[in-house]
Amino acid sequence: MSGMTALPSIPVLETEHLRLRAPMLSDFGAYAAFRASERSRIVGGPYSEWSSFSDFSAMIGHWALRGFGRWMVADRTSDAPLGVVGPFMPYGWPEPEIAWTVFDGAEGRGVAHEAALAARSFAYQTLGWKTAISMIVAENTRSQALARRLGATPDGTFRHAEFGDFTIWRHPGPEEAPR
Repeated sequence: MSGMTALPSIPVLETEHLRLRAPMLSDFGAYAAFRASERSRIVGGPYSEWSSFSDFSAMIGHWALRGFGRWMVADRTSDAPLGVVGPFMPYGWPEPEIAWTVFDGAEGRGVAHEAALAARSFAYQTLGWKTAISMIVAENTRSQALARRLGATPDGTFRHAEFGDFTIWRHPGPEEAPR
């Protein structure tokens, strides 16, 4: 095939309990189940399986286009998919963010906190970011609580033409960020 380029190199990060790695086709069932559920309402869902596959594929494309992106969060022992986390800058966003989503059954276990800390450290230490935000809709109180736990504070609002209103949560800079 002409026009093909090399796949992006997606690093693997390991934390005490988690592995942040490239999405694999075997993760798609868990990803699609989350996006089809009522829980996905806070991220614009529920979505069809077709739409979910397109978004799932875009995670890898984001790495190729931006040089960073979201990882699949997997249990370090079993490699079971638990969510998605990582530096994220979709078209139309005001600036790069640290984004997280936790699948059903993984909430309340510290998965999002542990993964978001690793993703933010990567953004600061490897990508050289001096600041980061997280975009959170008003009704997503769990993500707001996590943002606070990560040391982030509200820093204005943003209206996206397709996804609506967000509160911008500003993370502490690399020197102040808890690890």
